[in-house]
Amino acid sequence: MTDAAKPLNPDEAFRPPRNQWWDVWDQFKTHRGALAGLAVFVSIILFVLVGPMIWQVDPGQLNIRMRNQGPSWDYPLGTDQLGRDLLARLMYGGRISVAVGLVAMFLGLVIGTLIGVLAGYFKLLDSPLMRLTDLFLALPLLPLLLILVALFRDTLARTFGESIGVFFLICFAIAITSWMQTARIVRGDVLALKEREYVLAARSIGTPSLRINTRHVLPNVLSPIMVSATLGIASAIITESALSFLGLGFPPDFPTWGRILYEGRDWIEQYPARVVWPGLLISLTVLSVNYIGDGLRDALDPRIRGR
Repeated sequence: MTDAAKPLNPDEAFRPPRNQWWDVWDQFKTHRGALAGLAVFVSIILFVLVGPMIWQVDPGQLNIRMRNQGPSWDYPLGTDQLGRDLLARLMYGGRISVAVGLVAMFLGLVIGTLIGVLAGYFKLLDSPLMRLTDLFLALPLLPLLLILVALFRDTLARTFGESIGVFFLICFAIAITSWMQTARIVRGDVLALKEREYVLAARSIGTPSLRINTRHVLPNVLSPIMVSATLGIASAIITESALSFLGLGFPPDFPTWGRILYEGRDWIEQYPARVVWPGLLISLTVLSVNYIGDGLRDALDPRIRGR
């Protein structure tokens, strides 16, 4: 019996067709470091989101009599200099730190992608936008970040409230100083894509540039954008932690990981765990996101997927 005459297997007949993302996932699963990073990152997300529902302790509750206590049944990770539960503060602080990483990454990704597409597709805009990118790359970013936060912090806090104003100021300040690498990567891919046959054909029939970029160009630069997104989260978390450690991040009643690390610096010799726990969470988050980015870079590379 020939292959054409063989009856179809019912399971194969109703199996949904595989697409590119199934191939990406199959390749991603072969990267052990990326899988381990994904497991660690998911565990941290569950720790900061589900943890406060289980450990229902107010992170701002003061108990001076129990200050600087070691681990116990009542305080599994001990207390700080004001008697506040360190475990609860790490859980709630993780929400803020991870939220800053996600929002700042998204804003930086939007800015970098927009500038990269404009510079790569429109020749007249290429030179000025790339010179702007080079200018931002040449600037000392941490001092610029400190200046932005110091100048606009009080104004935004009075306008939108301290919590919302400071949150979006820090996210925007991180995004405005971290979009350059994404812009350069996207620009390079767009320069190659705009000479492809399907893009030239669309331009020849009068398709608007906006439609060409949204339908034909952007879907084909998602791979580097996704990799930049994962690395951007790690960078934003480190930057927010650095700002909080320098005292220019969130106010003291917002227990971000960087703020907890900052508050424990004076007690590092007597109570080293005060800085070990927030430092460990920051390191694990950044390391896991970097491994996820490495796995995505390999999985989205067609040369590796084709092996």
